[in-house]
Formats: sequence, C-alpha cells, structure tokens
Amino acid sequence: MPRPAILESAAEVGALFADGNLVSVSSSSGLGCPDAVLAALGEHFRQTGTPRDLVLIHPIAAGDMYGVKGVDRIAQPGLIARIIAGSYPSGPSSAPTPRIWSMVDNDEIEAWNLPSGIIFHMLREGSAKRPGVLTKVGLGTFVDPRRQGGRMNRRTAATLVEVEEFRGEEWLFYPALTPDVSVVRATTADTNGNLAFRREGAYLGAYEQALAARNNGGTTIAQVSEIVPAGSLPMQTVRVPGILVDHLFVAPDQRQTTQTDYDPAISGETMVDVADLEPIAWSPEKVIARRTAQELADGQTVNLGFGISALVPYILLEEGLDGSVTWVIEQGAVGGLPLLGFQFGCAVNAQALVPSPDQFTYFQGAGFDQALLSFLEIDREGNVNVSRIAARPAITAGAGGFIDITAHARKIVFSGTFTTAGLNLEMEERSLHIRNEGKVRKFVDQVEHVTFSGHHAKERDQNVKVVTERCVLQLGADGWIVTEIAPGVDFDRDVQAQCGFRLHRSSDMRSMDPSLFAPESINLKLQPAT
Repeated sequence: MPRPAILESAAEVGALFADGNLVSVSSSSGLGCPDAVLAALGEHFRQTGTPRDLVLIHPIAAGDMYGVKGVDRIAQPGLIARIIAGSYPSGPSSAPTPRIWSMVDNDEIEAWNLPSGIIFHMLREGSAKRPGVLTKVGLGTFVDPRRQGGRMNRRTAATLVEVEEFRGEEWLFYPALTPDVSVVRATTADTNGNLAFRREGAYLGAYEQALAARNNGGTTIAQVSEIVPAGSLPMQTVRVPGILVDHLFVAPDQRQTTQTDYDPAISGETMVDVADLEPIAWSPEKVIARRTAQELADGQTVNLGFGISALVPYILLEEGLDGSVTWVIEQGAVGGLPLLGFQFGCAVNAQALVPSPDQFTYFQGAGFDQALLSFLEIDREGNVNVSRIAARPAITAGAGGFIDITAHARKIVFSGTFTTAGLNLEMEERSLHIRNEGKVRKFVDQVEHVTFSGHHAKERDQNVKVVTERCVLQLGADGWIVTEIAPGVDFDRDVQAQCGFRLHRSSDMRSMDPSLFAPESINLKLQPAT
C-alpha cells in the first residue's frame, strides 16, 4: 500500500469529493469531530461551488451544539442534498439554532434520523457486502415506515427503512451503507497512516467508517494532531490500520471536546480523585436524580442518557456509593464517572473503552440491567418522545442511541420535570411547593414523535417507570399508574390537572421519600442486584 498523502489546503481537501458523494463522518457532538477537515471542505465550496449535493452520514451528531463547528461548517445550500443522522447538533435554548437544523426545518435538504447504533451497523454490513441490517430495533417508533420511516421533514420522500416478515415475525430492514468518502479523527498518525487515539475521549466508529469506504472503493481522510515516523507507534495503540487510510490532514490544535483543549483524565491517561469534585447544586433536577438513584441496585450495569439522568452517578458519589454501579454510555466508556454538559460522552476513571458499534451491539441485545433516560413528551399509550418537537427545534437533537438502548432493555427509568417553560419549584420543610406551573405540558394525549413505543414495551414486558419532581409513574397494561406523590403536592390539582390524559392512582399510592426534598444526604442504600 502506498503511504497516505498529507493534505495542506482546502483545495486539496475539496478535490477529494465529487458531486453526489456519500460521505460518512465520525463524531459525537463536540467529541472526536474532524472539524478542520469539514471547515476546509466548507471553504472549498464557498470558493468554487463544488462539490455539490453530498449525502452525509453521521451515526452520532457532528457539531459543537452551538451551530458553529462540525456539520454546520458545510451546512450550505447546494453542498448538502441529504443527511442520514443518528442525531443532530442541538444546544441550550439561549444559543442560536444550528444551521443544519434550520435547513432540515425549512425543507432545504432531505433528512432522516435513524438509531445511531443501526447506522454504525449499516456501515458494517456495507463493508462485508451484505444487504443490510435485519432487526427489531425501531419497530413501532418513528423510524418504522408505518409512521415516519425516520423522515424528518416534508421534503424527504424516499424510503430507507422497510418492514419485512421473516420466519413468521416482523422485522425492520435497514439497507447497507457504502460511503465514497469517510472522514475520521485520531490523535496521531504515523507516516504509514496507522491511527492511534491516545488523547481521544472515545474511539467512536472510526474503524468501521474507514473500513466501509475501503471495501467499497472509497477514500478515507483522517484528521490528526500529529504525524510521527513509521514504526514509532506501539502495535496495540493502533485502532485504525494504515491500510484503510488514504489521506492525512494535520490539525495540531484540535480540541478533545467542545470546551476542552486537553485533559488527560478524559483520555484515561490519568486518574481523578472524584472525592474532590464539587457536589451537584441543590435544585429540582437534583431531587429527580436522587429519586432515580433509588431505583438502582448494587452491582448493576446501567446505561445513562443525556439530561437529568446524567446527574445520577454524582448522587451516588455524594452518598458514598461511587463504584457500586457500572455505568455504560454509547460513546464507549465502561465504568468510571461519566462527565456532564458538553463533555458528556466522556468518562474519567473508566475501566474500559470500546468502539461505539460494539457498545451498541451490547445495548441492542440488552446486556445491561437498566437504562436511565430523559424525555420531552409522554402520552397515554406509554409512548415517549425525545427526538422531535417542531415548535422547539433547538432543544431536539434526534434519537441518537435512544432507540437502540430501549428496544429490548429490561428496565427503563425516564426522568424529567412534569411540566416545563416557566416552572418554578421550591423545596421547603422536606416537601415540594409549586410556585408557578410550567406553561408547556409534557404528558400529552399523543406525542409528536414516537421514539419509544409503549405498545411494544407492554408486549415485551419491559419494566418502565417515570420519575418527576412531583410523582413517580409506572407503565401498566391499561396506562400510566401513579405510584408515589411528593409531600406537599395535591394529586388532582398538581398532577391530574396538568396531564393531557387520565392517570390511574395506585391502590397503595405512597409519599415520595421526604428526605429527597432537603439538601442533606438521603442516606441512600442500594439493595444487592438480583
């Protein structure tokens, strides 16, 4: 194999892309994004008007959540024709809406949102010349063609996902993906193109994406911070061999995450004394995280999603229970302490780091004990929406790995406030007081997007709970059952009246633990896992 060429200009980068190319980008929001390559491609298009009508593949979002970096570098009319993404950049409501979301909302491009793990596996199937992925992941959700088929706007008409009957059962079929160009990122390349990830917070799917391009006659561009002589990288540090890499682009100042230049703890090069970390600030979200923590058992392996549920490991830390649960996240970390905010996807003190496609295989097969996830909307049928609210596009990022994780999970705990937009809560005298109710209901008659199917959850006998600041609910055969209510909260006024459908009161509905509503320790004790 010839040595990879080193690219030094936007013109050299842009010349590697042809009109209509299928382009796969390895990233996870602001983690591991080959931003410098995307910026060069965007600059080349502004100067020349080429290439045009690219089809982008992002298994996980490629962007910094502020609408500045990542995919927004190339979110230009004419440059992108279609995008197939596991998730999209999104950020705080105070931040501008990312340009790629605006293009989707305004029907400027065709757009699909498919489960992140499934997209990785579509690439893997393309590498092996197999037709695609046959799975039950996504049945009954918005990616099911009997709903939206993963389409995210009116402009998107083509069918990507199909329902197939195989051996008397219904399955979804996702076709293989064969990229013309894959863009990946690593820390170091040697002059033979071997890639090492020493300072990266995750491997993501760089190998799978490079392999998919190589096996289908395509090209792989690797962004790295440095190039070293051939033979200087220890064999076991190489995650992507040089036989899969065609071009190198050096970005010496590439950041580890959106807001981190370099922290050796994120890449597992040093350990962190977690006892020195500041406790989570007192808030209603902390109350919810505390109650969610009471669902855990000692020795369990638990998946975490972005949002309030990401606070739960810090509750265990405050309660002296760090290490009692092994956390697993879709970017690949196993164990340790997952980080928050725009470092989410990374963990410190992790036991292992595995590629995202393999982590998703683990999730899809429900190898873990339970998942702690957030929600935007919940309806009477038990459906949950985390992927799309048209009126609030900036806060919705698509499904990500949510559908992969929930498809067969044995137990799922969704966490969030009961209402939103103006909700004002106070916790006094070990009880909850609602000073101003939120203007937006989150428990609605019918969700806008079915990211989790209540019908399929009942068929699969999944244990599904929702923890809010004012009550705890359990999904039953006939709908949602309120099993606990916060002290100080009135069921009719504060729960039922704020819900878009009729709730069932458990015959033994009890008070939530009053200690949850005071800032002192709740003396959390975890029962042994069964």
